[in-house]
Amino acid sequence: MKNVNSFSNIALAFPGWKVVIFLLIGGFSILGMRAMPGDEDYLAFTDEMPAPTGGMAAIMKSISYPTMAQKAGVEGKVYVLAYINEKGGVDDVKVIKGIGAGCDEAAVAAVKKAKFSGGKKDGVPVKTKLSLSIVFKLK
Repeated sequence: MKNVNSFSNIALAFPGWKVVIFLLIGGFSILGMRAMPGDEDYLAFTDEMPAPTGGMAAIMKSISYPTMAQKAGVEGKVYVLAYINEKGGVDDVKVIKGIGAGCDEAAVAAVKKAKFSGGKKDGVPVKTKLSLSIVFKLK
């Protein structure tokens, strides 16, 4: 990773959710993930952050636990970065930290299907990036 003097973005999870801090440094994250082209068009902080329609429960309901993960006993959290447009649609989803066994793909698919309230800055709808944690737990 290159030595960069300034942070380009800091993204925090929506208040009330488990906090995930994600730093993007010079187009690279701490985890080595490349930033999405046009990433700078998406704000990390807004006056009104996007929220999933129906809450996180709606996203969790749309996830089916991957068979491979169930058989292998894989549990944990998948952290994703969702790029939400002005209308609340999901433009892209990137895995920040995954657990494998099909869980990463299931989390991305569920977030891509979700509809969000749009973020607003000074009362104007804006593109926003939002960190989410999706929990996979066997019963």
